[in-house]
Amino acid sequence: MVVCMADEARPIIIKRIKKVSGGAHGGAWKVAYADFVTAMMAFFLMLWLLNSTSKEQKEGLAEYFTPTVASTNAESGAGDILGGVSLNSDGAQDSAVTASIPTTTTESESTDQDTAQASEDEFAEQIASKEQDYFEQMAEDLKAAIQESPDLAKLDDQVLIDITEDGMRIQIVDKDKRSMFRPGTDVLYKYAEKMFNKIATVVVKMPNRISISGHTDATPFSGKNNYSNWELSSDRANASRRVLNNSGVSSNRVAEVLGMAATDPLLPDSPKRSENRRITLLLLRESPTLPASFR
Repeated sequence: MVVCMADEARPIIIKRIKKVSGGAHGGAWKVAYADFVTAMMAFFLMLWLLNSTSKEQKEGLAEYFTPTVASTNAESGAGDILGGVSLNSDGAQDSAVTASIPTTTTESESTDQDTAQASEDEFAEQIASKEQDYFEQMAEDLKAAIQESPDLAKLDDQVLIDITEDGMRIQIVDKDKRSMFRPGTDVLYKYAEKMFNKIATVVVKMPNRISISGHTDATPFSGKNNYSNWELSSDRANASRRVLNNSGVSSNRVAEVLGMAATDPLLPDSPKRSENRRITLLLLRESPTLPASFR
């Protein structure tokens, strides 16, 4: 027999829930996470675009975000980020679409540059043409001046004048039994000195700088110790320079004085011929090349 005690009460369990505002930080973390995921997607999208676009498309993207270029594109209707180039799923250009990459150089600027270049080329051609005409004119004047002189007319075959890429070249050469310098020295004969004086009257009118070089034949020099064709050709070139200076040609116009010995013969097949002994005056092509009075 079980006796139930009426006064035995069942245990009472009280559950108390402590409320915390914004439990687990509320929903703010979701917003932050969503921002992070969005940023990562944008980052990887940018990497994909950089990897899948061509150099021209990258330049188009860069120019699109340049304010001046963007405004220009907006006016011309070419505001597409890829400049009118579409991409397929592999990031390649769609062959059916024509690329239109924005450029910073306008047609007017390009035209101006072309016009300026054409003007410069035309001006250079005009200067070169006038320079050539002037050289030819001076060559004729020099030949006429030599012919007009009774003392020098018989020596006209010893003065060679031509116009080269480097400038106007005047060569005073020796002939058999008619040398310009006394044998083995840098002393000019009187008729040779008169020839240099006559040449100076034409050269002095020209603004070009002058290169003076002396040449010998291939016969080795004999006489002085430690003296060779190198020294002889240098001394003769300097002697010619002094005559030109004394005849009115400014020393400032002399660009160089060279002794070439027998290294540059006038007649390579006959290096010992007397014609290889010569003085070369080269009026150089360089600015200024024309006198102010020439038109």
